[in-house]
Parts: sequence; structure tokens; C-alpha cells
Amino acid sequence: MRSFVSMGLFVLVGLITAMLIGFPPNMSKSLPYDAEQVGLKDRIVIKFNHVVAENTPKGLAAEHFAKLVRERLSDRVEVQVYPNGILYSDKHELDALSRGDIQMIAPSFSNLTNAFPSWGAFDLPFAFPNQQAVDEALRGDIGEQLLAELTSANMKGISFWNNGFKQVTSAHRPLIHPADFAGQTFRILPSNVLEKQFHALGAQAVMMPFTEVYRSVVRGDVDGQENTISNIYSKRLYQVQRYMTISNHGYLGYTVIVNQSFWEGLPADIRSELELIVAETTEWNRELAQRLNQQQLDQIRNSGMMDIHQLTVKEREEWLEALAPIYEQMEQEIGAPLLAQIKAVGHKYDSHQP
Repeated sequence: MRSFVSMGLFVLVGLITAMLIGFPPNMSKSLPYDAEQVGLKDRIVIKFNHVVAENTPKGLAAEHFAKLVRERLSDRVEVQVYPNGILYSDKHELDALSRGDIQMIAPSFSNLTNAFPSWGAFDLPFAFPNQQAVDEALRGDIGEQLLAELTSANMKGISFWNNGFKQVTSAHRPLIHPADFAGQTFRILPSNVLEKQFHALGAQAVMMPFTEVYRSVVRGDVDGQENTISNIYSKRLYQVQRYMTISNHGYLGYTVIVNQSFWEGLPADIRSELELIVAETTEWNRELAQRLNQQQLDQIRNSGMMDIHQLTVKEREEWLEALAPIYEQMEQEIGAPLLAQIKAVGHKYDSHQP
């Protein structure tokens, strides 16, 4: 009997409270229309992982790509960009893409060399004297051959993005002659070619992810590193490395890669539109990379924090002579036919190639 009385009192108190406070408005009406939520369960999500800062040529190109997709395919496709290796470092992103945990990456050519040794052709020192030589190689048979290798790992290369040519930095002394490298340790990307490059100069090399470079330099784990101006600037390496040589000894480019199963499973019209957007972004990136590297070189100079040396023609010849044996050492790993093609392109633009 008491339980019935208690229940009645509970209901009565509830009704009185509702009358005093009032029922929530529009309970009988449907919720307002929210265009942003329409079809979310059907929206295609592309997780784009990369390992550099947002204000670099690659980081800005990734954001530009996502912006164009949002404008043209907003109701059907969403690109989620994850910079600075916050999802996967450059050491793990290839496996993640192959598994389908992410759908798009843009690794450096060097980061492909462990799985695909022939990509080491683009790490050869002084292989490409200028951007025109790089473009001819990537847009022709050489680029097609390299992209074809990716399909064996459930990956498809859909474009090449630029960063520019690499320079070398050191905390200890200027790097002008090959002998100046002796006894120092340099961070490199995972590449046998780059390891042999520094060994030929009398230095040691340590492979490590890009996200670890700044801390390693600050701690003194490495004495120097090689990179493009935009990466040296965006990672504030110019603040912790005293000397830089403008050497343009190597090229740093990126391959835009998608998970092949994901890509081939897209509706044909969406895939076609994405291909157009990638192509447009590639041209945008090309102009940006050149402009950004020059602007940031000027900013580094103006900071007064680095001693910057530009290699002279004679000094460059010294480097070429010291590094020439690498071509023969890497012939078997890269492949003689591909190496011959690389040399032919290099000689076309510079008669002093190795």
C-alpha cells in the first residue's frame, strides 16, 4: 500500500513541476533542418596523413586540396588532413595506407626506398641540376616506371608534388669542401643512397623520422642535416644550426599516393573530379614551392641566425668528384637501365653530371 502511495506522490510532484517550469518548446514539432548533417553516413571520408608542418609546400598543398574538395564535392566527399605525423610518422604511414587505415599520403621519394629501392634514383647527388630536369624525369617514362611499382602494395601514385632542392646545415663549422664533413653525424631520410652520400664525404649518417629531427639537433644527437629551405624554416632548424651551405645537391619531392582498393572503389564521377582537383593542386604546389623557398631563405638571412654559404662552381666540382662513385655503387640496387635514363636527363641540362 505504501509503495502505491509513494508512486502516486512521485507522479503528482512530477506533474506539478512540469506545470511550473513548462514543457520544452516545440516537442511536437520536428527538429530544424541542418544541411551540414545531411547524408553524413554516406559521405566518403579521405584521411590524408603527412609528416611536415602546415606552412610548408606539402602541408599547404594538402590543405588546398582539401579546400577544393570541400567546395566541389562537399555533400559527397570530406578530406581530413592530419599534419606533423599526428596519425602516423613517416616510418609507419606506408603500412597504414596499404592496410587502408588511411586513404592518402604524400611521402618523400626517400621514404619509399626501403620498399622500392629504385626510388633511390632521386636521391643520387647532383642527379638533377634544376627543376626542369626533375619535371622531365617525373612526367616521362621514369615517373611512369616508378609509379607502376606501387601497385604491388595496394597503393596507387596519382601525382608528384614539389618541395625543392636540399641544402646542408651544421652546428659546428661551415660545409664548403668535402673534408669539412669529416667526423660529423648527419640526420638523413631512410635511404641507402643518402647513407653512402655522407660516408663518401667522411661523415656518419643516422636515419630518423622528420618529426624527431629538431629534438635530435637540440640534444646534439646529430651535428647536422640536409633539407629544403621550407623545412629548415618551418621546423626552426635555422635557430639551432649555425651554418648552412646552399648546395642544391639533392632533390626533395613527394609522391601523392592513395590506397588502391579505396580509389578503385570510388564512384567513377567522384574519382574523375578528384583527379582534376589533384592535377590543379599539383600546379598550385609547383608555383608555391618555388616562391616559398625563396621567401623563407630571405627570412633566414634576415634573422642573422645562420652563416650561409653558396657553393661556387669550383667547390661544386669538388663535391661532384667526391660523390661520383655512388652512381656505380648503387647501379645494381637502382637498376642499370633506370640509372642510365637518370644520367641522360641530367646530362641534357648539365654537362658536368657524374
